[in-house]
Amino acid sequence: MSASHAIVGHIPALRRYARALTGDAWAADDLVQDTLERACHKWSLWTPGTDLRAWLFTLMHNLHASQVRRTPTPAEDIDTLDAEPTARVATPDGHLDLQRCLLLLPEEQRAVLLLAALEDLSYAEIARVLGVPLGTVMSRLSRARDRLRQLMDGAPPQRTGSGSRPALRRLK
Repeated sequence: MSASHAIVGHIPALRRYARALTGDAWAADDLVQDTLERACHKWSLWTPGTDLRAWLFTLMHNLHASQVRRTPTPAEDIDTLDAEPTARVATPDGHLDLQRCLLLLPEEQRAVLLLAALEDLSYAEIARVLGVPLGTVMSRLSRARDRLRQLMDGAPPQRTGSGSRPALRRLK
């Protein structure tokens, strides 16, 4: 079976995940295209009989992670999060927007949550796609669900990066 025939059936799921991951239709389409190009170029690395969908999601995740690392966060976006926390989450009619709340989750939590809820992958498949241990998947998923619930209830967004972690305190 050729690469194009095997991959075509997975394009809708790739588009859905990319859209949820990036929050932008254009960026999602670019990510899907980059993923498909990489899959075609690296087709010889896929082992027939293994889960093609998981392999494609792994390619997409790695591409997206590389893009996020290369793209610096504009300072004005961080300032906007601090200055107007509800403006980023609430829609004009005052309702909370799930898409905006998802985009406010830390990248590693959002990826796990989307793969579990949107793509219905098992914990083991998610661990394989993201290249993390199974326990890490469960932990990130739990934290993502908790944080998403908080955001949907109107909690202010947190800064991403070094300011998002609570300070450690000495117990001794």
